[in-house]
Amino acid sequence: MKEWVVGRNPVMEVLQAKRRQVFRLMLASGIEEKGRIGEMLAAAARLRIPVERVPRERLDKMGENPQGVAVEVSSYPYVDLLDILDRASERDEELFILVLDVLQNPQNLGTLLRTAEAAGVHGVLIPQHRAAEVTPAVVSASAGASEHMLVAQGNLVQSFETLKKAGAWIVGLEGGERSRPIQEVPLSGPIAVVVGNEGEGMRALVRQSCDFLLSLPMHGRIESLNASVAGSIVLYQVVLARLKGKE
Repeated sequence: MKEWVVGRNPVMEVLQAKRRQVFRLMLASGIEEKGRIGEMLAAAARLRIPVERVPRERLDKMGENPQGVAVEVSSYPYVDLLDILDRASERDEELFILVLDVLQNPQNLGTLLRTAEAAGVHGVLIPQHRAAEVTPAVVSASAGASEHMLVAQGNLVQSFETLKKAGAWIVGLEGGERSRPIQEVPLSGPIAVVVGNEGEGMRALVRQSCDFLLSLPMHGRIESLNASVAGSIVLYQVVLARLKGKE
């Protein structure tokens, strides 16, 4: 299956990651072939990717803000959960994984993939059904970070058993009465951070399978944060906990 990825950063990350088959690079006629565009053309030449120059109007119909560039690629390359564990082992790092329970908004998924990549997360686990997948819109929302992130699809509760055998705590982001303040939850060891659905949070069985439930302090008038914002905060709390553990 083929799809189009648009936008300068997403296209460049596709070319740099080299995880997909690339069929052709399409540029708007008359676009200045320097800077980021020049880098794309150099990469295309190295990888022997055909380049087409077309009217900008054609590109504008391919997606939001294509910035005069698009690339035709194979579908997103999902991995197995064990590949994520292997990445942590290869880096000689304690496992750090993000789990998304039926997240449905592509923008939220893209934002969390971008944060996860920046935070050094080894991989992301999503359900096989009823959840947002890594579409071209998600690639754009992640600014191309999705191309470097290992994403696995599977049964979350069954996958938790594998993660627990690998020594990871399963920590769910939850604002309910059973939650503990984030400062009371261990974040420095091997960990899987679970973020639930935008409206309903984690499903009951997923919630019950967590080792800890944590909540973020809310000092204003609103009761909760956007899923991608809350998830991003927790991911960086893990980063800070690990840095503090190295002092």
